[in-house]
Amino acid sequence: MRREPSIPRENWAATIESQGLAFHRSAHPGDLDRPYWDESVHYVFTMDEVLDLENQVEELHRMCLAAVEHVVAHDRLADFAIPPYCRTAVAESWRRRDPHLYGRFDLRYDGTGPAKLLEYNADTPTSLVESSVVQWFWLKDVYPDGDQWNSIHERLVDRWRALAPGLPTGPAHFAWTSADETGEEAMTLGYLQETADQAGLKTVAVAMEDIGWDQLNRRFVDTEYRVIRSLFKLYPWEWMVAEPFGTHAVGQQRTMTWIEPLWKMLLSNKALLAILWELYPGHPNLLPAYLDGPRDISGYIQKPLLGREGASMRVVAPELALSTSGDYGSEGFVYQEFLPLPDFDGWRPVLGAWMVEDESAGLGIRETSGLITDDTSSFIPHRIEPA
Repeated sequence: MRREPSIPRENWAATIESQGLAFHRSAHPGDLDRPYWDESVHYVFTMDEVLDLENQVEELHRMCLAAVEHVVAHDRLADFAIPPYCRTAVAESWRRRDPHLYGRFDLRYDGTGPAKLLEYNADTPTSLVESSVVQWFWLKDVYPDGDQWNSIHERLVDRWRALAPGLPTGPAHFAWTSADETGEEAMTLGYLQETADQAGLKTVAVAMEDIGWDQLNRRFVDTEYRVIRSLFKLYPWEWMVAEPFGTHAVGQQRTMTWIEPLWKMLLSNKALLAILWELYPGHPNLLPAYLDGPRDISGYIQKPLLGREGASMRVVAPELALSTSGDYGSEGFVYQEFLPLPDFDGWRPVLGAWMVEDESAGLGIRETSGLITDDTSSFIPHRIEPA
């Protein structure tokens, strides 16, 4: 694994916007010199590294599913700060194996040892358009004979095709929140809807805020009063269950298909890190993590269970004290060993390894000059070095 300079393509900004990354300007703080999409550099991997990473992330995914089984079997949903009223429904969703679509592992990796799990974004993962589409076209433009760890698009289409026979009748609804002012959710939702269309599904887009509740018939409807029987949403379950209509969403688990399913609350919660360490202590892909405090960890990072984009974190280590702003944390924290991200020319990458259903599908990389990856980080393309 190494970091190499690249020559940006002429009119690169217009090119990536035409490919769906229309939000690259609005998704990044405007006072930064560096753009969100930065093709002036890229990362290079060997095929052996990629094959090894694929095996590692698929093992991590199997371990995560085993952790969900453990949490449900031993009734430990309270450790995840899941509201009491919906814990039974979460457990039942898992026992039914309600179908799921995708997820993204965030990993620390420097090319010299096993990847270390930082978190699993398994409910509403973003950076999908740039991982699946935009960096692939960059590769074909700049390295036309090159290869990339990237089968995300094909696997998504195949997964929708496999899901289709089990979906209820009527169109599949795709929902984003209009509260997102950057446009990232709308473009991500549009891309996922396109993959479902390519798989032969009939789809309808709707904003979460426009979904109505038919009180008489006790069902959700869209703006055309069509019954919503299957819903893909880019809206976190932890937000949904805390809102007034959340009880209706939980109550509709048997009569609707939700993607991602309710049991994904257990994978997208950082309490998972502590459960994994408890079940697989010393595993080479894990960092020590606990829910009741740092215990014997000399340097640790305190992460809110439901935090996003690096907010509300605190690093406590020898000769280092660092914290980020944010409103998360009332739900509790996990304490994970702090292992600084590797330094490549003064920049620190996080590898986003994508899963589609239960198989590894590709890689996206975000990097920052700081120790915590947040909304100031940039997306960097990658390629696989020819043998």
